[in-house]
This record gives sequence, C-alpha cells and structure tokens, in this order.
Amino acid sequence: MKNKLNYLPILLIVMSVFTNCVNKKPASQSKALYQLLQNSFSKVEDAHGNLISTDQLIVERKWEGNTCKTTVRNIGNAPLHPANIILFDLPEHGLNPKSPVYGEGFQMLAQNGGTLDSLIHIGSYPDPKHYRIPNLHGLTTVYGVLAISPKSDEHMLLGFTSCKRFIGRISYDAHQLLVSFDTEGLELKPGESWQMEDFVVLNGKDRGELFDQLASDIAKNHPSRKTKTIPTGWCSWYCYGPAVTHNIIQENLDGFSKILPELKYIQLDDGYEPFMGDWLDENPAYGDLQKTLSVIKAKGFEPAIWVAPFIAEKNSRIFKEHPDWLVKDTDGSPLNSSKIGFGGWRNGPWYVLDGTHPEVQKHLQHIFQVMREKWGINYFKLDANYWGAIHGGVHYDKSATRIEAYRRGMEAVLKGCDKNSVVLGCNAPIWPSLGLVTAMRTSNDISRDWSTISNTAYENLCRTWQNGKLWDADPDCVLLANDTLFSGKKAIETNEWIFHATVIHAVGGLILSGDKASKLKEPQLIILKKLLQPTGKGVRFLDAKMETATTDMGDTQYYYFFNRSDTESIDLSVQLKSKSLLTDFWTDEKLGEFEGSYTLTKLEPHSAKLIVAKN
Repeated sequence: MKNKLNYLPILLIVMSVFTNCVNKKPASQSKALYQLLQNSFSKVEDAHGNLISTDQLIVERKWEGNTCKTTVRNIGNAPLHPANIILFDLPEHGLNPKSPVYGEGFQMLAQNGGTLDSLIHIGSYPDPKHYRIPNLHGLTTVYGVLAISPKSDEHMLLGFTSCKRFIGRISYDAHQLLVSFDTEGLELKPGESWQMEDFVVLNGKDRGELFDQLASDIAKNHPSRKTKTIPTGWCSWYCYGPAVTHNIIQENLDGFSKILPELKYIQLDDGYEPFMGDWLDENPAYGDLQKTLSVIKAKGFEPAIWVAPFIAEKNSRIFKEHPDWLVKDTDGSPLNSSKIGFGGWRNGPWYVLDGTHPEVQKHLQHIFQVMREKWGINYFKLDANYWGAIHGGVHYDKSATRIEAYRRGMEAVLKGCDKNSVVLGCNAPIWPSLGLVTAMRTSNDISRDWSTISNTAYENLCRTWQNGKLWDADPDCVLLANDTLFSGKKAIETNEWIFHATVIHAVGGLILSGDKASKLKEPQLIILKKLLQPTGKGVRFLDAKMETATTDMGDTQYYYFFNRSDTESIDLSVQLKSKSLLTDFWTDEKLGEFEGSYTLTKLEPHSAKLIVAKN
C-alpha cells in the first residue's frame, strides 16, 4: 500500500521559506528552522527503504516547549519492522550552506566539523569509513547533537537528550536535513508502541550556554555518575604498550614515590592478560600481577587497570568455551567484527560478548567484582566499548537494540563496581554511554609528535562542554618528555609541550602522566604539579576559531590563547571580567594589573599561553 502524505506541512514549509526570503527583516535562520521542524512531516522506512503506510504505523510528536517527545505506534493488524523513523524531513532547511557545524560521531573517535556543504572529519576514524556505520541516505550523519552557527552571534543545537534504546541521528547537506532514529528493523507488534528518545532544539547568541543547557537536559534523563574527586595518576601505555611487566611497574613506582608522590593512581594499561577476553587469567610474560598490585598499595598509590569487557580474540579461553555468549552473524556463527567494520587493533579479528545474554551479564559482573573485592582495584579504564554496541549482529534477545545490548552489558559491569569506582569509557559509543561512566576519553591517543598533539587538542577542545556535566573528561595522558616508543621523527620543542599542557589544563578533567619516571626532570615536574589540581570545568571559547577561551572560577579566571598554525604568529585579545592582576601560569611571571581587555602579541606557531587573573 502506498504511503499517504499530508501535503499541508509541505505547503507550510514552502510558505515559510518564501516568507523568510521576501521579508525585509527576516527572522533569524535558527528560529526559521525551528518553525520548519515543527511544521515538517514524519515518515517511516523499512530495511529496504520502502515507506510504511500511515494506515499501519503512526508517529505521534508532542512538543513541550523546545522538546519533542515521540511515540511510534503500530495501528495495523500485522507485525512491522521499521528500520528508520524519520522524525523530521526537511528537503530545504533554508540555512546558509556555509554555516559552520559540529556534530558528534557514534563512537568516540569520530567528530564532524566544517560547514553544512563541506564536511571536515575532526577525528581520524570516521564512522562510515573506519567502522563502516552507514550514513542515512548518503547524507553526512552525526549522532546525538549537531551544532549549527548561521552567524557569529547566532547558534542552534539540534540534540537528543536521551539514549536508552535508540540512537538519534541528524543527517544533512547544503539543502536537506533529516532527524531520525535507527530502529534496526526490530519487530513492532500490532497494538505495540515505542517511546522514542527526547529531541530538543536550542538557539541563542552564546554557543557555550546552549551546550550547558543541553547537558542539563541530558542530566534529567541520564544523571551524571562522576566521582567527587577528579582522578590523577600515571599510565603505563605510552612508554611500554602491551610489553609492560611487573619489573617495569616496580621501577616506575620507585621513581614516582620519590619525585611525585602526589599522584593517586598507577594505571596498568594492557599487557597483564594472556589473551583479549581472559581478564582474570595469569599471563606468564607479565609476571606476578598480584605482587604488582601489592607493591602499588605499599608505595602509597592505588591500582588502576585497563579492561576491554566486550571483546574476545579467537585464541582466548572465553571464545573457545562460550561461543554461545557471543553476538552472532546472520548464519548463527559468532560475528567476526572485521566483516562489518574495524576488527580490532591487535590480535584480531575480535568477537563480541552479547550484553543481552544473562550469562554474559553474570560474567561481566563477576570480572569487576573480583577485581574490586579481591584485587583491590577501584579504577577501571574500559576500552573498545564500541564493540558492545556493534551494528549488524544478532543478539540473544531478539527484541533488543544494539544500544540496549551495550547498556545492559555496562549495567552488569557497574554491578561489579561500587559507588566510588572510577569507570572510564574509552573508544566508546558516546551517546549510548550517557549515565553509565564516570569519565570519558574525549580524543584519540596522544603521541610524541606535533601533528598528533595538534589534532588531539582540537578533538578535546571541541568536547570541553562535557566535562563536569556529563562526566569527567579524559584528554588522554600528559606527555612532557621525548621518548622512543610511539614517538615522531622530530623531537617535540618546549613551546609544543607547553601547548599540550595548556590544552590538558583547558579540558579541566583527568590528569594522567604518560612518561617514564626517569624521564621527568625538574622542568617537567613543575608542569605536572601545576596540572595536578584540575579545575573540573571545561573552557568556554570566546571566538569561533577556538583561539581564545576562559574558565571562570569566581575570584580567579584562566585565559587561554592557542596558535595551532604552522607558519604565522598572531595577536589575540580577551575581555577581562574585572580589573585583575595577570600572571603567566607556567612561568609565574607577573604581567601587571589590567582592566578592560588584554592583548597577547605575536603568539608564535605551535604555541599557547595560559594566563591567570586574580580579581
């Protein structure tokens, strides 16, 4: 049966666009778009792209202020299998195609920037290319939120304030805009209804305030689990990778206990497990893990550990003994993740533990309960979490979405933890993790080369609005010493280290050193000690280029100046909150008392300045 369309909304869209074009004083583009969304129509597609008739399925939208609540209902006599619920369909969004945009990826390593008509991948691992998550209708697709800035003083956010069962998407190009849910072709029985995720439209002059409002709206559906104290510590990965051993940890413990006892956690980042998936088994190549944990505590630190709870390599005991616990391919065999996306960065292809399986839930709870109660660990870095929400698989619970599979698995993990546990998400699906982790990595891995420092800086700075609101942001490790492992061809210069440290301070979240204790001399230790009191607040940017920013701590303000360019020195200015005494944060140089504006002249390429203002 052909889909019945109501042509009145289409007529209203055309009239609204025409009115905005001919009006001498047109409404703001963001307000016009809001009106178009309210007047647009919805439609539902099956897995083949065919429209499902409104005689069979209806989409009920109810606006409560700027929030849209949606129910999808099967009013027919047969089961339906909707794949895409298109909440809003705008063939012409009416926005300037050159409007700058920012959108989140499905997984942590993807971010989208550029303009409506020209996509720039901010992260190095785009959803459609690296993880092969298909875009909707070939349009650029973001997940959770899309920020659009038609003018320098005009911004709007289209966002989803919940992610309990379905992932919300926003797809666009220079002309078209689609807001949709991926419902994965699940069965909707006659008379059954689905409550969809909440969608919100925000607009205003201050982009930072809009993100603050979005975070507040999200908290109503997913209260933050962040811990009272922001974690600080040391991570083994960026010096030793998976080749870490007990003796290596012992050596660094001896060093840090002398030079930096202020650190709290010693994070064993991979290498202790015999195979991916067998997290409680001994690895003879590592040495005595229990001895390591005891020594960490004896030295006055607390142990932290890396776990990838949702994956299993083919040689693992968990894969061999429990193939029934794994997400299945359509033929009933364990799903090889490389068939539908990225198969893993070591010992792949990886297979995926099914979060909807009751035995998997017991297994996950058991792992973290043992680590916490018997091993004395209460800080868990969870990596490869994306695989827990992998697309294209068949779950034990056929009625569950991949979002539910991930969230049920994570809820099992949390049962093994306690209210004081640090639960850090890494390589995770961003929106599906809302309310489940205490901290979230906000960039790709750091390394000792300028290109990576610059790129991860931009990734982190785009997400500073999340810190202290959704979770504690983890900008990845602080690297301050040149070393051979993972290093670039050219040694990092002092100004580039300061740029990196300034970005870490601007994020305001976790502080984890990634250097060998023996490599940290007095200049590096001075910087680290200054970082060990994070603000807990992400910066608010003062310009569209993300060159100037501030963090307001009341009587103290931090002003940040960034120059990521390769060739040109720049002058940057900020408006001071009040008459203040200014000091260079890193050198403690007194700059004098200023009122009104402050201008920093000739900031060199690859450089940053952090200035403290005391009222």
